[in-house]
Amino acid sequence: MIQLTDIQSAAARLTGHLLRTPCVASRTLSDITGAQVFLKFENLQFTASFKERGACNKLAQLTAAERQRGVIAMSAGNHAQGVAYHAQRLGLRAVIVMPRFTPGVKVERTRGFGAEIVLHGDTLDEARAHALTLAEQQQLIFVHPYDDADIVAGQGTVGLEMLQEVPDLDTLVVAVGGGGLIAGMATAAKTIKPEIEIIGVQATRFPAMFNAFKGTAHPQGGSSIAEGIAVGTPGVIPQAIIVQCVNDMLLVDEGDIEQAIVMLLEVEKTLVEGAGAAGLAALLKYPERFKGKKVGLVLCGGNIDPLLLAAIIERGMVRAGRLARIRVSARDIPGTLAKITATVAEAGANINEVHHQRAFTTLAAQNVEIELVIQTRGPQHIEAVLAQLLLAGLEAQVIH
Repeated sequence: MIQLTDIQSAAARLTGHLLRTPCVASRTLSDITGAQVFLKFENLQFTASFKERGACNKLAQLTAAERQRGVIAMSAGNHAQGVAYHAQRLGLRAVIVMPRFTPGVKVERTRGFGAEIVLHGDTLDEARAHALTLAEQQQLIFVHPYDDADIVAGQGTVGLEMLQEVPDLDTLVVAVGGGGLIAGMATAAKTIKPEIEIIGVQATRFPAMFNAFKGTAHPQGGSSIAEGIAVGTPGVIPQAIIVQCVNDMLLVDEGDIEQAIVMLLEVEKTLVEGAGAAGLAALLKYPERFKGKKVGLVLCGGNIDPLLLAAIIERGMVRAGRLARIRVSARDIPGTLAKITATVAEAGANINEVHHQRAFTTLAAQNVEIELVIQTRGPQHIEAVLAQLLLAGLEAQVIH
């Protein structure tokens, strides 16, 4: 078990080597959630993740002989970048084993820090097994992403900084994968302020720590947009701390995480990955749990694949009613499409896509179905567009 003094020593080691990220109140998110929300912007670190803290703390304590051997790590991306960057800074050889599903943006960024990349396995557990084999074969120092006391102490500096900035926080809400971040933060926070509440958040598809904490047996899924916390086997060291120091664990679905990513982008103008949005997803899903409390959220990472982000934004617009698909049935005669598009324009909506459907329809042969994807201001505007089409003598409905 690590102590507060270990975390304070880690904070001293990290000084000057990474960013002390801001921890600031979000008035808009506070209004939306009913809690007083403070955000810790760990996505602003140089590698866009808190993982730098543990990696830097671990590598800074290696002996001269260990540095000579070099290091190896397994990671879906953020730990990889943290280890690679600080290994490069310290002049160490770094080998990183990453699962094959790892987003390309994380692979290339890690390679950019001079690390040797090995893509192996479909899960973190498979990547870990291969990394351990390589470590033994090549006599490399294995740097575990979460099951290591020095890593946990480094991550704990996040909690230390948050309570220094906002001493009267009631609750800390932390995304949980292997558990290194929440274990370190809980150790620091509970020692400084024993009455503080620590809440962990996991993706429903990867509830390993939730199951261990609650004694449940929720099934594990194949993938999650929060790949940074998609961990199949919780850490032994973090789990022991979590049992003692964490108050509760919550689960959030993929849609909750997507909604939180879009909200942070729109409201805070800040980009986070799935794991970085998990804390806000919990606040949005369980508002009564946090109502009226001073809540600290860690935006733990900002490395997200651009194509995945584009899909999430588009899906978010659909959920908010700002992007809709409507089907219009009409006579298949010259001028019909022009009439439809003009009517939609008069209603103030913008057309993104148009699809004519003549063959795959149950309408009379002289009729046509036209599907439109339109941009609107929200659900009420969609209804106004449908009403305008009806006034123009056109049958229209939303396709769900």
